[in-house]
Amino acid sequence: MTDFPPCYVLGLETQIGLALVRELGASGIPVIGIAQDESAVGLASRFLRAGVHVDNLRSDSGIAAIKALGDKYGPGVMLAVSEVNIAWLIRHRSDFGMIRPLVPDAETFTRVIDKKITLELASSLGINVPRSTQPNTWDDVEKLVREFPFPAVMKWADPAKVMKRLSEHGIPLEKAEYVNTPAEFLAAATRYRGVGVWPLIQEYCAGTGLGQFFFMHKGEAIRRFQHIRIAEWPPEGGFSSVCDAVPLDRFVDLQELSIALLRKIGWEGVAMVEYRFDPQTGRAVLMEINGRFWGSYPLAKACGAGFGLLSYRVLGLGEDWRPASQPLANMRCRMMSTELKRLFRIILQPNKIRDQSFVIAPWKEFARFVSDYFRQNVCYYVWSWRDPKPFISDIQNMLSQLIKKK
Repeated sequence: MTDFPPCYVLGLETQIGLALVRELGASGIPVIGIAQDESAVGLASRFLRAGVHVDNLRSDSGIAAIKALGDKYGPGVMLAVSEVNIAWLIRHRSDFGMIRPLVPDAETFTRVIDKKITLELASSLGINVPRSTQPNTWDDVEKLVREFPFPAVMKWADPAKVMKRLSEHGIPLEKAEYVNTPAEFLAAATRYRGVGVWPLIQEYCAGTGLGQFFFMHKGEAIRRFQHIRIAEWPPEGGFSSVCDAVPLDRFVDLQELSIALLRKIGWEGVAMVEYRFDPQTGRAVLMEINGRFWGSYPLAKACGAGFGLLSYRVLGLGEDWRPASQPLANMRCRMMSTELKRLFRIILQPNKIRDQSFVIAPWKEFARFVSDYFRQNVCYYVWSWRDPKPFISDIQNMLSQLIKKK
């Protein structure tokens, strides 16, 4: 086991990086974790060979610090969690000495990260996509007020491109913003008028999140996994706070369309293809592709769908490895911090739920929240009996944030 070269994992602040550390470390691979925050939950994992906090990561000093890690721990490969860090690694892929980032080329990454490009390619394959448009001028905004069908959702085509610009104007980046009427859209669009850029506006699609996950290698999906969201944060849609694994014999035709889309993009490695699925109509509409490990990755890990290990062995070591076993399909995964926020919002702040079609059922939500503690085959985003310290660290971080707010 010690003959394996180290795997450097960048991004230990969330459950994603933590799950990668646990998966790789439990397989006997030396894992060197790199965090931008010294309180990152992943730094507490017992599966780390070493954990390092790097200030000013995306800078010359950050490059030097990572390069020094390669000199200390030896040649290896690097996995990253966030799009921002992946984009940075792509630009500097040859600057890390003995460490080789496992990242796509810039052109392929752009085709995945830019929602406009993704939706155009998907539409050409017959995949259902939401009606979408992006205003480029204030005149465009005023035209959409008159012509676009509401309700709708505003989201950035490429969040990484506008993050700095928005920050310079004191405007927070919102992943998705619901606008139920033309007046609400106009008010939201006015916020960006001084910046001179606006998000995409997409038609509202009913349903819940359905994620399909693939490891693409030489045009073939050598691993598949899928889940459906049971509860989301915010409640009207965002990311999963509770999700269930879905058997691979469901949504088979949709899986093949997803794979065809990834082939058309030329994708290699791990990707999430996200849909909005309406169980009433059976219609699935593409939302986006994430060319990275996703937020509910702990569920895939718990089900035996080791995409991190696959990335390390296939992309890192060049092995022609084909997983034989099918992942489990009877697991549920929960993120307690967002579960609690969601329950608080539904019971005490229902007026803050922006989606007017969301059915507010407090007692039903509370009953599901409690009963899940007694449900078999439930795992958690952070908690693990084999590795409890990250959970303790997470609780300490939450308490610290509450104290600061007071």
